[in-house]
Formats: sequence, C-alpha cells, structure tokens
Amino acid sequence: MRVNFVLSEVATGLRRNLTMTVAMILTTAISLGLMGVGLLIGGPGGMIPKMKDIFYDKVQVSIFLADDVTEEQRAAIETQLSSSSEVKSFVYENKEEAYERFQEQFSQQPELVENTPADALPESFRVELVNPERYPVIAEQFPNGENGVDRVRDEGDFLDRLFSLLNGARNGTLAVAVVQALAALLLIANTIQLAAFNRRNETSIMRLVGASRWYTQLPFILEAAFAGLIGGLLAAGGLVVAKVLFVDRTLAGPIKAGIIPQVEWSAVIMNSLIISGVGVALAASAAYVTLRLYVRL
Repeated sequence: MRVNFVLSEVATGLRRNLTMTVAMILTTAISLGLMGVGLLIGGPGGMIPKMKDIFYDKVQVSIFLADDVTEEQRAAIETQLSSSSEVKSFVYENKEEAYERFQEQFSQQPELVENTPADALPESFRVELVNPERYPVIAEQFPNGENGVDRVRDEGDFLDRLFSLLNGARNGTLAVAVVQALAALLLIANTIQLAAFNRRNETSIMRLVGASRWYTQLPFILEAAFAGLIGGLLAAGGLVVAKVLFVDRTLAGPIKAGIIPQVEWSAVIMNSLIISGVGVALAASAAYVTLRLYVRL
C-alpha cells in the first residue's frame, strides 16, 4: 500500500470539501465538548462524586428543642442519643451558642443579624449518624412536638435536592451532546457520500487496475477520522479554557472554602483523551458504515 498516495488523497479530499469539513469539525467539537463537561461534572472522579464525599460525611441531624423543654426531657434525649447504635456523635447547643453560630454564618448580612433577637434560635442537639441514610430511624425515635422535641431536621434532604439538580444538569448536558453527536454523524455521512461521488471516476479506475475495496475506501475513512481528531482536540482545548477562566478564577472562592471540589488537571487530561478517542472512533465508524451501505467503490 502506498502511504504517500493515501495521505495525498486524504489532503485532497479535505481541501475539496473544505466548508463541509469545517462544519463537520465544529459540530463534532461542540458535541465532544459537552460530553467532556458532563464527564467532569458527574463522571468518575468528577465534581458530583467528590462533593458527595465532602458533604455526606458532614451531614448532621438537628433535633431542635421546644421553648418549654425541661431539664428532665433534655437529659432523657441526651441519654437516648448516647445509647443509640445509630448515633456516631452528638453535640448539645444552647441558645447562646446557636446565636453565636448564626452571627458567624450571616456576618455578611448585618441587617439580618440585627433584626434577629438573641433568643430567637432554639437550643438543639446536632447529631452525626453512623449511616446518614438512616435518618428516618432517628425521626421515629424523636417525634416532632413530643417530649421536649420541637422538630427534627435532616440536612441530607437539602443535599439530596442539590445533587438531584446537579445530576439533572449533567444529564441535560449529555443529552444535548448526544443530539449534537447525531447531527455530527449525519453530517459526516453526507460529507463522505459527496466526497465519494466527486471522486467516483478516480476510484473506478483504481478498482479496474486491481485496487482492493478497502484501499479505495481508506482515504475517506481517514478524512473522517482526521476531522474527528481535530474536533476532539478543539473540545479538549475548550475544557482547558473552561478550567483556567471559569473554574480556577470564577469559582476560586468556593473552591478555597471547600464548598466545591477542585477540578484537577489530571481529570481534564483524562477526559480530553477520552473525548478525542471517541471523536476519532465515531467519525471513522460513521464513514465506514456510510461507504459500506450507501457508496459503491
């Protein structure tokens, strides 16, 4: 097989259908870029799994006490928590301590702090469970409105809603990526059909002089694979730009505070390799299937 001839045919084909090649590359880059973002958000080692590791380990159940709770009721609750196999640890917080923590949490909103009376926050037990998913057991042991308990609140409810929202964003991103990928595959198929039609005389002569079908198809497959590779590299470049300009700058505060996990360069590089490989494989496969089904070479 003459490598130089095949490569020259690839270059000729790319130049001959330049506008369609550019459109194919851009469509592929957008779909792969969205795929990369989805993987960074919710893939293995992505932001969602890391955030779950950070926050679910800190999930607490708050048992807020009624204003008229007695010392005997408070002591009974403490005894029950101490003897429960579901409880990993707990801390009692009186009204003064609750108000001090409130002031620290909302220090950036002085009007809210000033308009909140010092005795407005109830005393409570902040409970860390052995298994945060076993919250209903604690809720059953301390019914709301009974034995000095005002209400029981599980911080995991908020996290569940948060991660449900993040998962929805990830799924939406991947869904758009799939639609874009389908559009890219259709564009690749049309481009290959047009290229094969424009070069039908050349390929017919090659077949007459003994060239195999695979030999005549290879330049078209390489054209598509090259376009998929360029699209993957553009998508990888988009991930790098997003990390530098958005993650490392815009989200620097939340990351430093430990609210959002850092997006490591290793994850960006790994996902870039994945989407580049996917781009080449999908483009080459689409070209091969198109040639086998719709084009006679």
